[in-house]
Amino acid sequence: MDNLLIKDVVYKYKSGDRDVLKNVNAYFETGHMYSVVGPSGSGKTTLLSIMAGLDTPTSGSVYIGGEDVKTLNLNEYRSKRIAVIFQAFQLFPLLTTVENVSYPLEFMGTHRKEATDRAKVLLNSVGIDENKHKRYPANLSGGEQQRVAIARALSTGAKVILADEPTGNLDLANGRAVIDILQKLAHEEQYCVIVVTHNQEIADISDNVYRMSDGVLSEV
Repeated sequence: MDNLLIKDVVYKYKSGDRDVLKNVNAYFETGHMYSVVGPSGSGKTTLLSIMAGLDTPTSGSVYIGGEDVKTLNLNEYRSKRIAVIFQAFQLFPLLTTVENVSYPLEFMGTHRKEATDRAKVLLNSVGIDENKHKRYPANLSGGEQQRVAIARALSTGAKVILADEPTGNLDLANGRAVIDILQKLAHEEQYCVIVVTHNQEIADISDNVYRMSDGVLSEV
């Protein structure tokens, strides 16, 4: 299982004038949904970037399934072991809904038809009906775009999902729908879901909540 362990992680700016993360320790298990809360500038996004393999800690380690991420091929780690859902969706504007989801599969070598078929199944699983599969992102609502982003995250087979303010650009109803999807992925499909959020509703329904304050992470 791809449980995620953060051990003694410190992150300093290259100028060295401030510790952004201070000896951070945390353990995230599959089958659970976690929230990381805290004020802006507290270090939440830096921690997410390190977990995603987009940045490297100054000291300390991140382990996935017992393997130190530093020993892994980072491209494979980022494409197959971990997936990120962004607040701003980050969909390709000139690709259709189904193409946005099938693209990571094709990039990894999956035949186009197989990738397309898999993308359609994933889109249906998050509530994007077939009549919207050929639409471009600009022709979808914000809630629909975030569902497409979730389907794209699922397409790679990664079992750890990092979500950066996934409801930040959504209205209340669409935000709740996205929360429901993430919770079901954790509890029913055994994903490890870690949400960086200011949304108290997400924190309230998470299995565990961590609070970041001035670079220090503590379990609530």
